[in-house]
Amino acid sequence: MDRPPALDISGLTVRYGGTTAVDGLDLVVPAGQTVALLGPNGAGKSTTVNAVLGLLHPDAGRIQVLGRSPQDAIRAGGVGAMLQHGGLPSEARVGEVIDLVRRSFPTAWPLDDLVVTAGIDGLLGRPVDALSGGQRQRVLLALALAGEPPLLLLDEPTSAMDVEGRRAFWTTMRGLAGRGHTVVFATHHLEEADAVADRVVVVAGGRIVADGSAASLKAGAATRRISFTAVDDRDLDALPAVRGTSRQGSTVTLSTSDAEATLRALLAAGTPLPDLEVRGASLEDAVLTLTSTIGAVR
Repeated sequence: MDRPPALDISGLTVRYGGTTAVDGLDLVVPAGQTVALLGPNGAGKSTTVNAVLGLLHPDAGRIQVLGRSPQDAIRAGGVGAMLQHGGLPSEARVGEVIDLVRRSFPTAWPLDDLVVTAGIDGLLGRPVDALSGGQRQRVLLALALAGEPPLLLLDEPTSAMDVEGRRAFWTTMRGLAGRGHTVVFATHHLEEADAVADRVVVVAGGRIVADGSAASLKAGAATRRISFTAVDDRDLDALPAVRGTSRQGSTVTLSTSDAEATLRALLAAGTPLPDLEVRGASLEDAVLTLTSTIGAVR
């Protein structure tokens, strides 16, 4: 028998007063996928996650989580969540908090495996108030996994982590996906989405404006990048099709909607182009192009 989708959202609409935060959103996530939700601040990502978790009542639409209502799926231990502003009780030790949460589920993740999976070895005896930002995120991950949930929802999970911590975190996520867990995450670190997600869903103005693999979104973006070593300080912003310029040391990078036209103009002007490189759009380029004309709402 086929498993129901991990997440099935149809016509989701959420309003705050006169502002529509989510506007008729449809999204189906099959079991076992790793999905990145991308978009600007106020796009509706966090509101969608909160609706899936039953933390707010939608104005319209239907949400099914693992074939059940959000409330029933959560009561059954089917959903784990790391929210952007998740907290931990003070004046307690990590092990005490994890033990309390594990006891609330009908089936708890075995403690030894949970400690290794979440990367919290050595932290069980530590006071919660003594944790670093990255360690707190790891403990929050352990709490999200405590019931061995088939679906994991993450809202900016690596915001307090350094580069090494973020790398280790996503190694953990890939391991969970390999075990069959469904992972849906919202992030502003687009390189994470590019490296980890099977599927990228771009949200703007409360609606989905793109849905596909990171590679397909990048291939569909008109923007290209031209970089070379600058030998003078001439103005490059006025070149044909250039949408923006940046400099890092002596390297200049031009974002252009027509690489051929930009290169022709550079050559006609006699601009030296040592170390010339032309690249396709990054995921950041693609997302900016998709969302630049759509006003963000909360």
